[in-house]
Amino acid sequence: MNVYVLRFRDIDPTMIMAVGGKGLNLGELSRIEGIRVPAGFCITTEAYKKIIGQDSEISKLLDQLLELRADERVEIGVISGKIRSLIEKTEIPLDIETEIIWYLTEYGEKHAYAVRSSATAEDLPLVSFAGQQDTFLNIIGKEAILQHIRQCWASLFTDRAVIYRIQNGFDHRKVYLSVVIQRMIIPQASGILFTADPVTSNRKVISIDASFGLGEALVSGLVNADNYKVRDGTIVEKTISAKKLVIQPLEKGGIKEKEIELDQQNSQTLTDTQILQLEKVGRKIEAYFSCPQDIEWCLSEEGLYIVQSRPITTLFPIPECEDGQNRVYLSFGHLQMMTDAIRPLGISFLMYLTEQFPVRIAGGRLFIDLTYDLTSPVGRRTLLSAIGKHDHLSKNAILSLIQRTDFMNSLPRGKRAFNLGAEGISWTLPLQVINIYRKNDPAIAHNLINLNQVSITELQKRIAPLSGDDLFSFIKEDLKELTERLYDPRSLGIIIAGALAWDWINKNMERWLGEKNAADILSQSVLNNITSEMGLALMDVSDIVRPYTAVIEVFEHTSDETFFEDLAKLEGGSAIINAMRGFLENYGMRCSGEIDITSPRWREEPSALFPMILSNIKNFAPHSSKIKFEQGKVEAEQLGEDLLRRLRQLPGGKRKAKKTKKMISVLRNFIGYREYPKYAFITRFDIYKQKLMKEAAILVQKGVIQEKEDIYYLSFKELRETVCTNHVDYRVINERKGDYEVYQKLTPPRVMTSDGEVIFGKYDTDDIPQGALAGVPASTGIIEGRARVILKIENTQIEDGDILVTTFTDPSWTPLFVSVKGLVTEVGGLMTHGSVVAREYGLPAVVGVENATKLIKDGQRIRVNGTAGYIEIL
Repeated sequence: MNVYVLRFRDIDPTMIMAVGGKGLNLGELSRIEGIRVPAGFCITTEAYKKIIGQDSEISKLLDQLLELRADERVEIGVISGKIRSLIEKTEIPLDIETEIIWYLTEYGEKHAYAVRSSATAEDLPLVSFAGQQDTFLNIIGKEAILQHIRQCWASLFTDRAVIYRIQNGFDHRKVYLSVVIQRMIIPQASGILFTADPVTSNRKVISIDASFGLGEALVSGLVNADNYKVRDGTIVEKTISAKKLVIQPLEKGGIKEKEIELDQQNSQTLTDTQILQLEKVGRKIEAYFSCPQDIEWCLSEEGLYIVQSRPITTLFPIPECEDGQNRVYLSFGHLQMMTDAIRPLGISFLMYLTEQFPVRIAGGRLFIDLTYDLTSPVGRRTLLSAIGKHDHLSKNAILSLIQRTDFMNSLPRGKRAFNLGAEGISWTLPLQVINIYRKNDPAIAHNLINLNQVSITELQKRIAPLSGDDLFSFIKEDLKELTERLYDPRSLGIIIAGALAWDWINKNMERWLGEKNAADILSQSVLNNITSEMGLALMDVSDIVRPYTAVIEVFEHTSDETFFEDLAKLEGGSAIINAMRGFLENYGMRCSGEIDITSPRWREEPSALFPMILSNIKNFAPHSSKIKFEQGKVEAEQLGEDLLRRLRQLPGGKRKAKKTKKMISVLRNFIGYREYPKYAFITRFDIYKQKLMKEAAILVQKGVIQEKEDIYYLSFKELRETVCTNHVDYRVINERKGDYEVYQKLTPPRVMTSDGEVIFGKYDTDDIPQGALAGVPASTGIIEGRARVILKIENTQIEDGDILVTTFTDPSWTPLFVSVKGLVTEVGGLMTHGSVVAREYGLPAVVGVENATKLIKDGQRIRVNGTAGYIEIL
């Protein structure tokens, strides 16, 4: 038997599909002792299904709606309008109408009610569809209520609700609507309470917005509400706003706007006692739901009522901390130029490589616990120096936190994380740097690269015959070798020697000659930069593709699975196959987000390279790779000679020129090596992955998992157990897939505390033009051009003269650098990948520009000042 109406108190936690998110939460709220909820009932989704199911015309229109994309707004508007019109005109079946009227009689037919939509994809813990459907206030009389019930059903098909569902991957046929009928409270004041500060995300601070009358004035933006911040029973901040309007209920139904008396406009909406009462109620509700809440409340003569409560879905999760003490966390992703969510298998591999650091997991990302470093003066200096090279805004955020004496005094003390890694490295590393600088022999880097390549070849031989538990044992042991190589003092010494030379040249050339960022040009076309060589190598592949028009068409339409087969049938196919396979042999382990072992490699998806190859063909003449490299080398040599000539003319010039010549040589011998260690570790990751995917294929054959990629949602240890036992709990995999989808939509903070507070870093903008966007000057030069805002590398359409604007770049983006004239990123520092390669190619670049991809629109003309570190939108 279908149930069409349920009282709030009869709703239990299993009834989401019957009463929707809003109805479910009201049922839960009604059970919390001491919380007053206006009485009411829900018309269940069974009523909506019956209305929709009996109308064949609506069914046809739904079929048409399912075919549309989110950007087809005109078509969405036309079809949605027809569906709304049909629903609003429909007759409510007699059995449903009778049941609704019976409940209305019980609660008082003459009372005023709020009629609210409650969709099954609304107010959920991980996805909020709040505000997508309609709410109607102060509705009086059964006919008016029945009509507004129909309007609620119809509001499931407003244009904004339909587009939002398409964007979030919800099927229109599988989202149903319940309608909440709730007694109206005539409030003196109302508003919204957040149990975590929506500005800072601090879970310890409650934020209350309050205005006079009905909350509709606040929600619709008609008034500026008062705002009160409360922490642990103390009001820590008050903002009293001028409130000119109030929305009040009309006696015969409906609502009206009314101007507030002049002497009351600037008065505090709530007393301090009422503010603190709200804090207690908010914490009680939060404790019941076990997560931060967004709560609608109203205050009448009878007291405080809670009208609704929903999870706050925009907060980034906090890393778990068992001791309850204050902590400070730094985003590992911002240091690695990869802020996307990482799947569980990828996280477990990275955890092996970061065992010597106190690393925590939250929101599908890794965070380093900086607490003990911040409590040590030496630790703070080391930390700020290291982080400043990678992400300036992270450094500035930490600097702002250090100014907060009370917070700093609350931090516990312990062993520092940033002591240059494993035991022994901290004291041998300076000796290595000095030795490398003195010898200044490019063979040092070359020999270390050769040793790594030999190790990789040996790994391939030894891992080839292994499977099952033996494979996992081997990988675990090899991860130890990989970790040793990553933190090898010789390797770190080369990187630091190059970075110190770069820093010395920039500081002294500006001090002695007024030449800013000289090391940027001197870094062009250097030795051993594996990443820059990759970009030039793809240009050579493009030259081989260039003459064959039919092949270019295949590039635009082929799939990864049939790519080489399709090529083999065409003129020039075999030459291109050889070129592509040669490129993939050297660089096929790379991809966007490559530190996540689960990211698809170019070897697996060669189509990721097609847009870059086509851009090269469009934007460059044949043989441009050699020309580009030689041009960079000549520019660097000419600047070097010019600097030495000018230095010799200064007082003490002979000594200065001699020192500078040595530093230029050190720079050019070692700065390129910085890109190699990551290449080596990604190569090892790819070898592991190829073997693990073979194990996954066996699991699919045995019916243990449904598809190979399911292993991405298991940790390394769990995958090992699955291979050994031929058993897996699919509930875990499905739950993690859902979590990963949610995490992908979250923006990780650079720095956060254990209270969840996000710490923001800012730039000094005094010396840049008004309205310009500030960042870090990463590669010298000034360039104007069209902004190409690209969030995914496969969406590349580059024209000559374009400036690349993106969130972050890793080595997989390098082939794009040869086609653009400038670079802007949201994440990055002086020594991160994008900056190093931009200097190598002579591209003006500004990195660490907060919200660059939102503030700069695709196609806008912009000026990038890579010398001073800002962008102007022209």
